[in-house]
Amino acid sequence: MTSDYTISDLRQQADFFDIVADRIWQAWWKRHGVPEAYIVERLRENMQGTDLPIALVAHRGPDFLGTASLLVSDLDERPQYTPWVAAVWTEPDARKQGIAPALIERACLEAFSRGHARVYLCAAPPRRAWYESIGWTPIEDGVGALKLTVFVRERPEAV
Repeated sequence: MTSDYTISDLRQQADFFDIVADRIWQAWWKRHGVPEAYIVERLRENMQGTDLPIALVAHRGPDFLGTASLLVSDLDERPQYTPWVAAVWTEPDARKQGIAPALIERACLEAFSRGHARVYLCAAPPRRAWYESIGWTPIEDGVGALKLTVFVRERPEAV
């Protein structure tokens, strides 16, 4: 596992905007008939201000490796939970290098640095063991039409 990459706020690496929008759309929204333009507009919200939402991008120089976002809400069925790590994506040839866990960790640190005591994430049931292995605690199963698992991560006392 190498760490010869950088994780940046997309606002500081705007050249990656189009590829981040494409990967989010392709991975989660295209199959549901959501137009790519809708995802582009939602991602533009990440480019304004300094609070949430934010998008992170992992890159090795000009090469895109992955992305993750920190959102106010990611699951309509659970509006009481905030903030959420969402849209975690790693390019296929960059997988198994620790990039996804690093993106997730950075998103958590962004939430904790903004004063949040916990952060949430949802995933399909087959991903449960992986998220548990990187420190997430499942708090609900079978949520919504996709029967997602909701996880929580508590802020460490030292933060």
